[in-house]
Amino acid sequence: MTTSDLIGLRIKTVRRQRGLSQAQLAHPELSDSYVSLIESGKRTPTPAVLELLAQKLDCSLSYLLNGVTAEQMEDIELALGYARMALENGEVREARTRFAELLANHNLAGLTGLRQDTQFGLALALEACGELEEAISMLGRLQDEDVSPDRRIEIAVALCRVYRQSDRLSEAIKVGEAVLGGPARPAWTDGMVELGATLLSAYFYSGDLLRARQFAAELLNAADMLGTPRAVIAANWNAAVVAESSGHGEESLAFLERALAIQSETGQPRSLARTRVAYAALKLRVHPEALDEVRAILLRAEDELAQTSASTLDRANAQVELARAEVMAGNYEQAVRHGSSGQELMPTTAGAQEAEAHLLLSRAYGGLGRVSDAERELNAVRDWLTPLPDSRRVAGTWYAAAETMELLGDADGSVEAYRRALACAGL
Repeated sequence: MTTSDLIGLRIKTVRRQRGLSQAQLAHPELSDSYVSLIESGKRTPTPAVLELLAQKLDCSLSYLLNGVTAEQMEDIELALGYARMALENGEVREARTRFAELLANHNLAGLTGLRQDTQFGLALALEACGELEEAISMLGRLQDEDVSPDRRIEIAVALCRVYRQSDRLSEAIKVGEAVLGGPARPAWTDGMVELGATLLSAYFYSGDLLRARQFAAELLNAADMLGTPRAVIAANWNAAVVAESSGHGEESLAFLERALAIQSETGQPRSLARTRVAYAALKLRVHPEALDEVRAILLRAEDELAQTSASTLDRANAQVELARAEVMAGNYEQAVRHGSSGQELMPTTAGAQEAEAHLLLSRAYGGLGRVSDAERELNAVRDWLTPLPDSRRVAGTWYAAAETMELLGDADGSVEAYRRALACAGL
């Protein structure tokens, strides 16, 4: 049924409940034939006529428009607000439950905008809980609907990000390029730059460094032109990743320091914590001697992530980076603690990140002389990496695994891991 059909049916239903004829409802402002046409769905009443009919029928305008009373509408909006608050406060499972319960409310069916808000919120909550396939499914359904231009960009950003987190890089790139790669690309906005930054990271992890470098420069120019915090943070964060891959460590730190400075002044708590983790990880790679500073940054980020709507993957990454810092410092017991926590938090779809957690655990156990535990973790690395598609990230983890196997005396395993690393790198 069309919207006009539904509105007409509601008017007819309430009129009959009130014991009124069409002529009685119409008099004196309208004709009974006009009311008949409205009730049959052949005419769409103007807002003024609809408000008049609501007054005559002693019902809310909301009911005639959407099929819900003003009280029901208030309850739905309140429930949606509580769900969003739970997500923002880091109560991600509570948020998922609240969004799902609201989506099951039959009164939401006729409220397209609120239903789409609820579906999008549920998708973000599913992502935060590590249920990435479910989040992809929800976002895919939303993508097929008629949504506002801003919401369409938000959906594309989230879908591109979740595909990237799931190591489905070609699908992440397809989503990003569908918006950014066409001849009718929209003008740059904060959302467009954020989508571009997510696409850029997918280029990088897929090993397409040439395209990543070119696109990083375009994004930086767009962000500088906009001058908004959100755009500048997104562009500089991902430009840092690309600069490091080109061997420009100090330049990459400068990009990320700029992003962190702006995030500290204006950013959301979750985004600030995630930026801290990225900065600490980069700092450790560029300046491995700065262990104490890096550890302090990561511990602060860990506390911040626990109090926000951070996904389990965000929290897991913080633990993995803490494990890396402790391995480098020789604090192997602490490394095992953080590595195990990170591994437990990983969603089942986080293949490359899961492999990285097992690799660090292997190195920590090796440092403690627990060879059998180290070998067990290396076997887990193989199990996670083997089914993954070739990418720059996977190649790097195979290479690190090969080095670890060599240290543990597994010459054959080391050679095979080096071979897999070269194959992933296209060599």
